[in-house]
Amino acid sequence: MRGSGRLSLAAAALLLAGMVSGCGDVPVEQSYPESIPGNRGARKSDEPARETVFGPGGFDLFGGGKVTKESGGTGVGVNSFLWRASLDTVSFMPLSSADPFGGVIITEWYAPPETPNERFKMNIYILGRELRADGLRVAVFRQNRTAAGGWADAGVTSDTATNLENQILVRARQLRIASASK
Repeated sequence: MRGSGRLSLAAAALLLAGMVSGCGDVPVEQSYPESIPGNRGARKSDEPARETVFGPGGFDLFGGGKVTKESGGTGVGVNSFLWRASLDTVSFMPLSSADPFGGVIITEWYAPPETPNERFKMNIYILGRELRADGLRVAVFRQNRTAAGGWADAGVTSDTATNLENQILVRARQLRIASASK
């Protein structure tokens, strides 16, 4: 019984190999048609583009759409000048997370060397593709060391976040001016 099972397995493998090798003589069409009737993906170059639910430009997943001086180029989902200026401004702090498509930068806690009993953390939100003052939000968090050695939340004045936003905006304008002169 064992020998007949092996024999039938070998015969099936030989039959399969013969069938596959027989496919080598099938003629292959070497030219691809410009348009196939009923094919929704291909269209001739002189045909107008179809309208879609995402508008005339389609869905722009990676920000590769129209480049304007205000948008700051492509590659990130938010204004690139604000993005780079934000990273420049908080470059002294370690980063926890940076999402260029969502426009969110989150830093780790940072204790300045001159005040080791105090530490800061920042969340920066870039809200759009234009270089505008209302396209940026900064949240600052502060903690002080307790007597027991732990950390307790401490208040931060609203001027702190506003001053950081202004520093980022000034740096973004500098970057924009520098890119326009090139």
